[in-house]
Amino acid sequence: MALVDITSMFEAELLEAFKKSGYPAYRARQVYLWLVKGVKSFDEMRNLPKSLIGELKEKYYIAGVEIARKLVSKIDGTIKYLFRLNDGEYIEAVLMSYRHGYTICISTQVGCKMGCKFCATGMGGFARNLTASEMISQIKEAELDSGIRISNVVLMGMGEPLDNYENVVRFLKLASSTENLNIGMRHISLSTCGIIDKIYKLAEEKFQLTLSVSLHAPDNLTRSKIMPINKKYSLDDLLAVCRFYISKTNRRISFEYAMIAGVNDSDECAKRLAEKLRKMLCHVNLIPANDVDFALGSYKKSGMERIKKFVNILEKYGINVTIRRTLGADINASCGQLRRSTKTVEV
Repeated sequence: MALVDITSMFEAELLEAFKKSGYPAYRARQVYLWLVKGVKSFDEMRNLPKSLIGELKEKYYIAGVEIARKLVSKIDGTIKYLFRLNDGEYIEAVLMSYRHGYTICISTQVGCKMGCKFCATGMGGFARNLTASEMISQIKEAELDSGIRISNVVLMGMGEPLDNYENVVRFLKLASSTENLNIGMRHISLSTCGIIDKIYKLAEEKFQLTLSVSLHAPDNLTRSKIMPINKKYSLDDLLAVCRFYISKTNRRISFEYAMIAGVNDSDECAKRLAEKLRKMLCHVNLIPANDVDFALGSYKKSGMERIKKFVNILEKYGINVTIRRTLGADINASCGQLRRSTKTVEV
């Protein structure tokens, strides 16, 4: 019988399982509080009888992460973690400091299936989905290592969150619980390349998180060249579901737009983008693309003057736009690169 990931369970589920095993409700509560505290083995649960600890070991396992490598930026203090999982797989997370507090960018999958041409993660291949507890553990481990309280979470690391929908939704509910991480939904951002059916489903949850949509192009031809997902879900259909999401949640959507020289950064691209987003409750986040040779190939990031011109055009058309602040430039803080190098060394 396969062991169950106990750290991904809600307290109510744990209570029901304990009832079936004949244990009183207060024992389920004790176990749940130990798990929230972050214990890494059942033997650490000191107020439990040995019989219960033995039964827990037979039925469950405690999922977690451990730090395999850690890089600290000398420029701005950004920390990049390479975490090792229980099964030997690797994922990455990035801890960043802002004026409003500390933000962590976590992974939701080991690798990614989406194959975006400008993304290092997809080049390393896809292994599996992360459980909710493995997402939680990235945050807890970073807090324990750094000695700080993380106030904001971004699901924008390795993987496509909506391709791991059930586990991600479970993570969101656990992370926002007052007895767990107690991070409010408004302090959580979820990034997606645009899996339309899952965005419709997420809209019905009416979470008050920030949905970030990786747009990266103002037309189907350009977007399909750099984002294979667009061949399945067209740009117009994606923008339609974004409008639906806004209507259901009353939350502004953030559109991520990686600026790639000669591909999507022309004046005409800016004008087409402005027309597509006209009258939508949204914000455009321009991202200087990373020059990562094995991922980008012939693609290079746009120059700052070109980016500023792009900004001016969008603002002229009334679009709310900012240029993303670059952090951790000296440690290649974008996700996927550290895992790929580690896998290459192991091979």
